[in-house]
Amino acid sequence: MLIWTAKFSRKRAVAATVFMGVVMAALIVLAGRTPEEPEIPQPKLTTNEERVAYLQSLGWAVEPEPIETLQFLLPATLEEPYRSYNELQLSQGFDLTGCCGKQVSRCTYTVTNYPGQAQGVQANLYICEDVPVAGDICSSGAKGFQEPLLQAEE
Repeated sequence: MLIWTAKFSRKRAVAATVFMGVVMAALIVLAGRTPEEPEIPQPKLTTNEERVAYLQSLGWAVEPEPIETLQFLLPATLEEPYRSYNELQLSQGFDLTGCCGKQVSRCTYTVTNYPGQAQGVQANLYICEDVPVAGDICSSGAKGFQEPLLQAEE
């Protein structure tokens, strides 16, 4: 049997304990971190030309001037119909929850290249703080529909 003895002063024992505590805390913090996914930069859409170019980059041909532009305050918490609409947005990588309680602009454009339908189709683009946060392609009437904005990339 081997016995080691060491003589420590109280100051050294406290310093060693504090040092070991700091090392353990650092290891716990570093072990708990997971690599974050790189954030995809969102385009800034401050002008009508930038909004039209953005829609065109998604494959939609639109009239150069919006049919309607309106601004509204998104509620502090999403309730119907915003909650259902946000499910459509989540499916295409958008999320309205980051804009809760903020001013949002909706710009509506006439789509001229929707497959099988020459007229009556619109693109809605929702913008918060100059960044696109939602969008859809829709048509009203008997054969109306609402689809994700980003499906044109497929």
